[in-house]
Amino acid sequence: MTRIISFCLAVLLMAVALPSAAHDYSQGEVSIEHPWSRPTPPGIMMGVGYMTIRNTGNSEIVLKAVDTSRAARVSIHKTVSQDGTMRMRLLKDGLIIPAGGIVELKPMSYHLMLEQLGGPLKVGEQVPLTLTFDGAPDMEVELSVDSMDGNNHNSGQRPASHQGMTQDH
Repeated sequence: MTRIISFCLAVLLMAVALPSAAHDYSQGEVSIEHPWSRPTPPGIMMGVGYMTIRNTGNSEIVLKAVDTSRAARVSIHKTVSQDGTMRMRLLKDGLIIPAGGIVELKPMSYHLMLEQLGGPLKVGEQVPLTLTFDGAPDMEVELSVDSMDGNNHNSGQRPASHQGMTQDH
């Protein structure tokens, strides 16, 4: 009986662990952990992208560009507070991931802006991205569009939006 219970627990743990592991990507010294986005309402032409980028190499790499078939362009931003106002700053030279370092793209921090979407992003959708690096090969990943109320990745806080922010280009 104990063996059966142990076996069932092992199967259950694998079932829970596999979906999250299946959504991570690795190529050479670069890994991308859980790339995700949020659904967008109809008529909203902009979406976001978040992920964790890990560089296990001995040299820094730079995320220079991102491309997707779901948007006319993708830009890399950092949210900063300036004079009491939250602003999004375009990272024209890309996002540096230091040697042996980790950079987290998350709400109110570094993030991707998917501009001029061809249609709303829907829960459960997988959005293909090509990440272009200096110092590492390009990578193909997919953003998982997670629900606003369930699969939230911003430490239990209410979902952040870009409403009320200004954008510096």
